Amino acid sequence: MSFISKWAGLLGLLAVIVIGDQIRINRPGHKYRLTVEVTTPDGIRAASGILAVVPDRNYNRGGRTTTRGEAVFVDLGQGRGEGKNLVALLAHQQGGKLDLDQINYVALRAYGAARGNRVSFSDITRQTGIVPVQGEVIPVLVSFGDPKDPKTARTVASDHAEEVLGDGYAIRGLTVEVVPNGLWPIDFGGVLGEPVTRGIDAKLPWLATPGAAATALKAAGLPLVGTTEAQEAFARK
Repeated sequence: MSFISKWAGLLGLLAVIVIGDQIRINRPGHKYRLTVEVTTPDGIRAASGILAVVPDRNYNRGGRTTTRGEAVFVDLGQGRGEGKNLVALLAHQQGGKLDLDQINYVALRAYGAARGNRVSFSDITRQTGIVPVQGEVIPVLVSFGDPKDPKTARTVASDHAEEVLGDGYAIRGLTVEVVPNGLWPIDFGGVLGEPVTRGIDAKLPWLATPGAAATALKAAGLPLVGTTEAQEAFARK
């Protein structure tokens, strides 16, 4: 029994070490709330989502920094008889290409611009307050004439939203706020911490259909990417 107990204890310790290391590797480095506000003829409409940024902590450094979360969908109401919306994608357009990595640095760049100095991954969790997201830090914005049809996607310019959304509509602003990581991976809400926002598939029901995300990006006139990459512009696990 002592031999069995000894090995059981060692296996238990090994399991604890492995689980602890996986938590260390996969725990978010920081979380932030991305909020989008739009001025409409009926007042201000807003929506926000919690995104989690996970730095590359693998021993071989073969991975990459990643973001978990979803695009922010703003319901703008019915307008003049038809539904209107605005979606802030998990993507930026850089040099004629769709950049899926810049979303990892939105909070860092926004706080850096607001503070007037560079903010690093090690500093970001100490940042407080809500700061604006401006210029090239603003992710790609799109709108769907019919949220049930990916082919109705159109790109929305942050400074000329009325060209797609109609008269009386304008981007009031985007902001970010660093929020606590919570007790990840049991950050289910409340005192445990705010979880990453989910649920965009209920607003864009075609999202799970293979190739549909790429169809949406193409319809919006955005640079073509592969099927997997297109999906990441809308949601990431």
